[in-house]
Amino acid sequence: MPSLRELLGTEPRRKLVVSDAVRVLDAEVADKSGLSGLAIKGAYAVVKGISPGFIQETVNRLLDDFLDALDPLYAEAIAAKKSPQSHLVQNRSRVAESLLSITDKRAERAEHPVIKKTYMKLRPTAKAHVEASAPRLGELLEKHSLAAAAAADSAS
Repeated sequence: MPSLRELLGTEPRRKLVVSDAVRVLDAEVADKSGLSGLAIKGAYAVVKGISPGFIQETVNRLLDDFLDALDPLYAEAIAAKKSPQSHLVQNRSRVAESLLSITDKRAERAEHPVIKKTYMKLRPTAKAHVEASAPRLGELLEKHSLAAAAAADSAS
């Protein structure tokens, strides 16, 4: 069975995954409410304002690590003949821990002080927010992995 990186991390699929991931991120931020939602929306606006295309570039740079981190969960779903989306939702805590371990390491090495400061300010509540994104994230992975697998099958 191909890994998520093999299925989704190469062109032309990669570009589609990155675009959809940015849409998921935009939707997740837009859905936030209350004081914490206001803080997240403000921080996201600051980060987006760093440069045109900054979010897309960042998602693209993180994609391989994210795919590698999610691959064990994806493989579990496929082996159990489960929907990858439902498996990610059922394991949302593992999803959050896996993805946040990557962003934590990146934030430690961040050269842009605004990014580092913003990340550290929001990090205490990040796990709950990443867990809440599991349905959309699972939908994205399922959509693209099934499409990539179908394309590979038809090519052989």
